[in-house]
Order: sequence, then C-alpha cells, then structure tokens
Amino acid sequence: MVNQVGTVLAVNISAKRGEKKRDVGEAYLQEGLGITSDAHRGGWHRQVSLLSLSSVDKMRALGISIDYGDFAENLTVSGLEVYTLPVGTKLRIGKAVAEVTQIGKSCHNQECAIKKQAGHCVMPLEGIFVKILESGPVKRGDSVEVL
Repeated sequence: MVNQVGTVLAVNISAKRGEKKRDVGEAYLQEGLGITSDAHRGGWHRQVSLLSLSSVDKMRALGISIDYGDFAENLTVSGLEVYTLPVGTKLRIGKAVAEVTQIGKSCHNQECAIKKQAGHCVMPLEGIFVKILESGPVKRGDSVEVL
C-alpha cells in the first residue's frame, strides 16, 4: 500500500460560527475538542474540518477569487484528496492524531457569497471532518499522513 501524505497549507480559525476563517499559521489540536482557538471547538464529531487544495482550485477555475479559509475549513491540505478517505480513517496531522468522522455536510448557508457566484460550493461535498484522538500542535508545512 502506498503511503498517503499531504501538506498543511493553511491553519484557519474564526471567532464565530458561520463566518470565513483566517489563516493563523499554527494552532493546537486538543484531544476531544479540536482547535483550541476556533469557534467550532467542542466535544462533538466535527471538531476540525479539512479541505484539499484541489477542491479550492475547482472553484478558482470557475473564476472565483478565494483564499484559504473562505470555505470555513480549518485545515487546507495539498497532496491528499481528503474527501476520498473513508470514515474511520486515522490521520497524523502535525503531532496530533485524528479520525475521519464525516465526509461532506449540508450547506447551512444557502446564501453564501461563493454559492451565489458559482452556483455551488465544494465544502458540502468534499470537505471532511475529524475528531482529535491525540493532542498536538499543527502548523503550515506540517505533514498530514494517512495511518
């Protein structure tokens, strides 16, 4: 089996739910809670969200000017198609360990700017969610390894 490894391009957080996240470069992934400084932190199954660069690029190809975090993803990753990972897959993200708990989600904001511009959005189909099993720091440039 080929070792699947990607790279963290951005570590994104927001103070409130339902808004774009901003790249802060690094954060701490806390076991059972997620990113300590993010609005989505909590003891549920969607503690941290990931989106692949290829998904972002699909929207950019439609002429939409977007940055990392604009889909409200916590981690933007290159070199790994995260939406292809089955639920239950374990990942080493920087020094932390996570488990995929959900692929995609219902779009909670039908009037988001991206959906208005393009007619659709990739996060509901290609974003994934994980819960943190082992705490550790994560920063831009860290590896994301399928275990």
